[in-house]
Amino acid sequence: MVENRLRSYIRDVPDWPKEGVIFKDITTLLRDPEALRLAVDALADRYRDRGIDYVASVEARGFILGGPVAYLLGAGFVPIRKPGKLPWETRRAEYELEYGTDAVEVHVDAFEAGSRVLVCDDLLATGGTALATARLVEACGAAVEAFVFLVELDFLSGRDKLDGYEVFSIIHYG
Repeated sequence: MVENRLRSYIRDVPDWPKEGVIFKDITTLLRDPEALRLAVDALADRYRDRGIDYVASVEARGFILGGPVAYLLGAGFVPIRKPGKLPWETRRAEYELEYGTDAVEVHVDAFEAGSRVLVCDDLLATGGTALATARLVEACGAAVEAFVFLVELDFLSGRDKLDGYEVFSIIHYG
């Protein structure tokens, strides 16, 4: 099973970035050519016949996966960035963090109206970044076809914030 094969490449890093957190380090998966190929193929395969026009990914690890997924789907790639990182006019969406807020941005002309967008990221945790990305896509007149993640932390219930959207994750941690 793909999930079990890929899970074996992910390293747990205890107490990072703060005490009590077990960080799921995917760099150990990314450095292995076979595991990377398997992950990218698994992320792209179910969307090959869905007419995806763009793959949107959030920096930074999302870029690593989203670019190859876009390539395999014959779609364009759109970077979703932290504020102040894009050189052109942008749209911005804020989202809640445990303490405070953060934001993501996209170029105002990133998507054509009516286009179909696959949002691809490395990890679904609380869902705030993913939902903010959906708001950006839709503010540009495009539609979110689905969300796809390498890893989902089920115990944080991020999927609940994406109610009404299709969500697919390869690896689940309860």
